[in-house]
Amino acid sequence: MTTVKCPICDQPAAPEYKPFCSSRHRDRDLLQWLGEGYRIPGRSIAQTGLDSAEDAD
Repeated sequence: MTTVKCPICDQPAAPEYKPFCSSRHRDRDLLQWLGEGYRIPGRSIAQTGLDSAEDAD
């Protein structure tokens, strides 16, 4: 049987917070997602013109 480890601290995961070891680490991970701390690298897009009326045909 494989032991799941917390991705934040490498301690064994608690069943009620799996894959995290505690609610604190679970919440910390959620805040990373909500604060855009996790990003996938990619090409930037131009922000101008995305909502312009001339694009709507």
